[in-house]
Amino acid sequence: MLLLAIDTSTSAITVAVHDGSSVLAESSTIDARRHGEHLGPGIVRVLAEAGRSAADVTAVVSGLGPGPFTGLRVGLVTARTFAFARGIPALGVCSLDALAHQAWCEHAATGGFVVATDAPRTEVYWARYDVTGEGVLRTTDPAVAAPADVAAQLDGAPVVGRGGLLYPEVLPGRVGPLDVSAGHLADLAARLLASGADLSDVEPLYLRRPDAVPTAERAKAAEGVQAVR
Repeated sequence: MLLLAIDTSTSAITVAVHDGSSVLAESSTIDARRHGEHLGPGIVRVLAEAGRSAADVTAVVSGLGPGPFTGLRVGLVTARTFAFARGIPALGVCSLDALAHQAWCEHAATGGFVVATDAPRTEVYWARYDVTGEGVLRTTDPAVAAPADVAAQLDGAPVVGRGGLLYPEVLPGRVGPLDVSAGHLADLAARLLASGADLSDVEPLYLRRPDAVPTAERAKAAEGVQAVR
């Protein structure tokens, strides 16, 4: 097995190569606005550092989000294109699960906790997790909400992810990593595959419509407004 892992759901453009047992190479760049510029060079860099080529990759796993539309789409399209060109499986893992898995691996939280990442419009993407003897278990579906709405459901649980850094007044007790690590995404995927999990669903978790609306859609919406008037 040689997994190429990609995630662009957060401020980190992160890529890693994993051989099924450990991470061979990882590259992460923090830049919330230039995912497309950093992702390609990141892939080239990790393959070179691992001493492998594109022909050695047996599957591509991407973080499915949730995340902002433009950044998330860059990673997903790149992963699917790579997999299609090589004729290998494209796999998917919830990006919040990858952050939760990293927090568990780093012993950042020993009980229940919340993962909250940055969503534009003063909101966060979030989900709640419980720690088990074998890892973490997500107990709520990924969602997007105002930080105050998430805070009302914390019950004292710590917060993993950039959401706690951005909104410390309502999401206190931040612990663990800020952004997704492709190395931990790959490690989680390898563990899930070893347990027989099906990771073939690669539908993105956008959770809401993009800020940029195509011209045709704007025109249609304007027609609807005129009709109402």
